[in-house]
Amino acid sequence: MSEWVALAIAMAAACLMVIAVVVLRQRRVGDDDDPSETPDVIEYMSMMIGVVYAIVLGLAIAGVWEARNSAEGNAFNEAQALHEVSARADVYPAAVRDRVRGDIEAYVSFVVNTEWTHMRDHESLSPRGAELLEQVRRDVMSRAPQSDLESETYLSMVDLVAKADEARNNRGQNTGPTMPGLVWFGLIVGAVITVGMIFTLQIRRSARELLLAGAFSALIAFLLFLIWDFDDPFSAGLGVTTDPFLALFPSLSPSR
Repeated sequence: MSEWVALAIAMAAACLMVIAVVVLRQRRVGDDDDPSETPDVIEYMSMMIGVVYAIVLGLAIAGVWEARNSAEGNAFNEAQALHEVSARADVYPAAVRDRVRGDIEAYVSFVVNTEWTHMRDHESLSPRGAELLEQVRRDVMSRAPQSDLESETYLSMVDLVAKADEARNNRGQNTGPTMPGLVWFGLIVGAVITVGMIFTLQIRRSARELLLAGAFSALIAFLLFLIWDFDDPFSAGLGVTTDPFLALFPSLSPSR
């Protein structure tokens, strides 16, 4: 049984159980029953629906915001590790130093100008980026240390390349939407129910009430849009940018 079928059965069972209890109770009510003595629960239900939906919205926003911050942190860690490799290559002879720095800049340029767009379009990393980073690894590991200083630098540079590779893989795992479809189903249905409860409270057509109802509906729409935009950490709207790479490698600029 799929999760969608199980969800539909659970929701239908809950609704039928409540309706059955209410119908059976109404049949047992005597003629002397006075409904006016029973508190009206419609306002209480509206309040509880609003509270529950606010909690769900808050959790959804916190989830997508955390995923976006994680993606931003991975991009910064990757850029910082490569920047350190480029800086520590200064202890090597000019030919080796220039080769390492040139390959790092080639990789960063590819990430900034090509791979970022590839992630947005295909929700995955480009194989070419992995090849360029592997070339940086070969540059660092192919040079045998010739002194104690080079030996210390060699070990740290190997570790930094590994950190950059790890951050790159984490960046790849953050591409694409992170919210399951089931959560989106709950968010949309909850929004419809929450906004729909406005019409159960005998809303009138005064300017104040119409303004508040419109503002409330607009707020729900804004929050859903915010979740949708943050759901993809590398989207073109409020997604993670290439600023960490450009800040640490100012000589590079994104192509137009």
